[in-house]
Amino acid sequence: MSPLIASTRFSVLDRSRTREGHDGPQALRETVRLAQEAEALGFHRFWVSEHHSVPGVAGSAPTVLAAAVAAATSTIRVGTGGVMLPNHQPLVVAEQFGVLASLFPGRIDMGLGRSVAFTDGIRGALGRGKRDAEDFAAQLGELLGWLDGTQQAHPQVHARPAEGLDIPPYVLATGEGAAIAAAAGLPLVIGDLSGRDRLLRAVEVYRGDFRPSARSQEPYVIVAGTVAVAATEAAARRLLIPEAWSMAHSRTHGSFPPLPPAERVEGLAMTERERSMFERGLAGHIHGTEEQVAAQLETAIGETGADEVLVTTSTYDRRGLLDSLRRLSALTGRTAGADRAARGGRY
Repeated sequence: MSPLIASTRFSVLDRSRTREGHDGPQALRETVRLAQEAEALGFHRFWVSEHHSVPGVAGSAPTVLAAAVAAATSTIRVGTGGVMLPNHQPLVVAEQFGVLASLFPGRIDMGLGRSVAFTDGIRGALGRGKRDAEDFAAQLGELLGWLDGTQQAHPQVHARPAEGLDIPPYVLATGEGAAIAAAAGLPLVIGDLSGRDRLLRAVEVYRGDFRPSARSQEPYVIVAGTVAVAATEAAARRLLIPEAWSMAHSRTHGSFPPLPPAERVEGLAMTERERSMFERGLAGHIHGTEEQVAAQLETAIGETGADEVLVTTSTYDRRGLLDSLRRLSALTGRTAGADRAARGGRY
């Protein structure tokens, strides 16, 4: 194991993906169980995501799910990757994280994104529009003001019990997210590792424009992406197949379906466009045997200067996913508590 990998934190994000033949409630329970495994394997943090009205995703209420994860674990950091701030009132988000941080002190992360729901119907149901994402910087500033008690838009209103609590915020980069994180002096979460050139440009902007703040004196970069480890390269590639097909289906049919088993996808007669999207979805991810993945991780960390890698792998085969995390934990030298010592500091 290289010193570079040994000094890098590794964490897990689970999107609570539904699978063919398995319902949404089961997906949420599997997320909680995966968090327990991630904690036992020594990963630094475990995050959950926010999606609305997506057939293939059960995680629609990340702060609620984060509470369940935190209650089922004891040491791993727990948070959101992320709460889509334009979908919510900043006061309510502050209150929710205040409750989480009060119940699980010292363990809660507040990951925030600027995306709005991706269809007019969902945006209408949420009472939001496409342009709401353009106000993310202001929404972020208001939210941070609720936490430190400096907001002035609503005098004599306070976000209780959040006000005054130390709840580390993170900005998920989409579009202008890297510049917003830099201006606010906050840690950056950025993906995808399969789109390396775009990722590197955003990281460069973030580091170049970073302004130290009370929350973070130096840039902190978390790179996110799929990492699949197995006994053979072919077995690792098969773990990527269900998600690649679901992405291809969503782009060619307009709906994001539950994850199918790899063997069913391999037997499909795809159209030329579906095949192109599917192959594109398989490309660029970190996958293979322990030796292959170690080499790919060293390259990715070296190129990005990442402080942390957030593993976002989704697949139909839950046993295969757990085996992949176990192998990743071993090849990166994780042990319970060791990852938290990999790098000092607040995060």
